[in-house]
Amino acid sequence: MNTRLENIKKILDDKKAENIEIIDLTSKDYIVDYVVIATTLNPKHGFALLNYLRTDLKPTGEEFLRVDEDDEWTIIDLGDVFIHLMSEKYRVKYSLEEFLSELKTTEN
Repeated sequence: MNTRLENIKKILDDKKAENIEIIDLTSKDYIVDYVVIATTLNPKHGFALLNYLRTDLKPTGEEFLRVDEDDEWTIIDLGDVFIHLMSEKYRVKYSLEEFLSELKTTEN
């Protein structure tokens, strides 16, 4: 898993995404194990980042189960990982990091 996440982060970083954060949710009650959040510079940058991810990750066997695109926020579902590409305005407005940090821990 770490290699996958490092690869995603490297692609985003190389293509100038900002404030890239990887959140480990394996011990939380959530639908995926990891969330990657990155800030886009503008709508075209968000679209380009999605295309770079598709181009670079598909040869590694990564399957894009669902993609929900918008000018301000794109969500990529890789099954056990969500990637959120968000404008700075939406990142502040929706504060995903805060929401995810408040999730309950899974009881074993």
